[in-house]
Amino acid sequence: MPLEDLTVNTTAPAPAAPATPPRLTRLSHGGGCGCKIAPAVLEKILAGLPPGIVPPQLLVGSETADDAAVYQINAQQAIVATTDFFMPIVDDPHDFGRIAAANAISDIYAMGGAPLFALALVGMPVNVLPLETIGGILEGGAVVCRQAGIPVAGGHTIDSVEPIYGLVVIGLVNPQHLKRNSTARPGDRLILGKALGVGVYSAALKKDKLHATDYEAMIASTTQLNTPGPVLACLDGVHAITDVTGFGVLGHLAEICKGSHVAARLSFADLPLLPRAAELVEAGCKTGASERNWASYGHLVRLGAGLGDSARTLLTDPQTSGGLLVSCAPEAVTDVLSIFLQQGFTHVSVIGEIVAGKPGIEVA
Repeated sequence: MPLEDLTVNTTAPAPAAPATPPRLTRLSHGGGCGCKIAPAVLEKILAGLPPGIVPPQLLVGSETADDAAVYQINAQQAIVATTDFFMPIVDDPHDFGRIAAANAISDIYAMGGAPLFALALVGMPVNVLPLETIGGILEGGAVVCRQAGIPVAGGHTIDSVEPIYGLVVIGLVNPQHLKRNSTARPGDRLILGKALGVGVYSAALKKDKLHATDYEAMIASTTQLNTPGPVLACLDGVHAITDVTGFGVLGHLAEICKGSHVAARLSFADLPLLPRAAELVEAGCKTGASERNWASYGHLVRLGAGLGDSARTLLTDPQTSGGLLVSCAPEAVTDVLSIFLQQGFTHVSVIGEIVAGKPGIEVA
């Protein structure tokens, strides 16, 4: 079903556009990947599910909370499938659509795959939002899909209380180049592709404390496609990849540690941050998801002396369309950094290392 054939599942007549369209961020209780259910709560929910069918062709399922499912179809090809959707993190409809699309496609790149096509997931309060606003959201998503070289081949829409948008994305990967989040090795270096602070910036936006230049920086980061993923996956020295989204850098690193049965050390001073992230945290801009994240995995983390509440907020800050987190051998670091830099990821940084030990994270 082509995108233009998508129809809203409602019997209500098309509403008249409000005189002044409401701010998108005022229509939702959360925004971006900060909408995610807290890691500990999600773990309890999934633990109660009966065991499902696990055919041998299913190379990656839900066992290690990886970024996408992977199903092998022959020796050279495996299907990569993912879905991601959320409520508005910004007020501009076009930007919201772009961010949501880039975020969803990122999961394919994080597995080392190339996206093939997408399906739109759309829930909108059609009696509240002008149809032009809804159309702008979908167009923003379509623009990013075109940048990724894929079509929006169909989708589904519902009439919902809060605005929701995202994608199902299908991709392809060579099983020999598949990268999981559970294959990090002691001695690996950790490299992060994008700056942190998106959640802090979104909180500042809601409080009208975000400068125009800050907004531009946030949009530039969240709409940048994580295209280095498939190239990195071809390097033998790259052992594990994930992307940093709603659980923050600590949460997604904790998943690497648990899946790989290793520990990690981070250098807080080496973490790349959006320009005013630290300043805005000090001004009281943070998301509720940051506290929920810490409550879920804080027991796995040891913060060094001098790292207080502000540092903890940045470490747990939910990222929307965040950067790739790469675990690679020391001899591969130069190549990994070069690939990121060649593709315009100017904030890429070496932020720590993987060490032997019980799963946990030490931050110095």
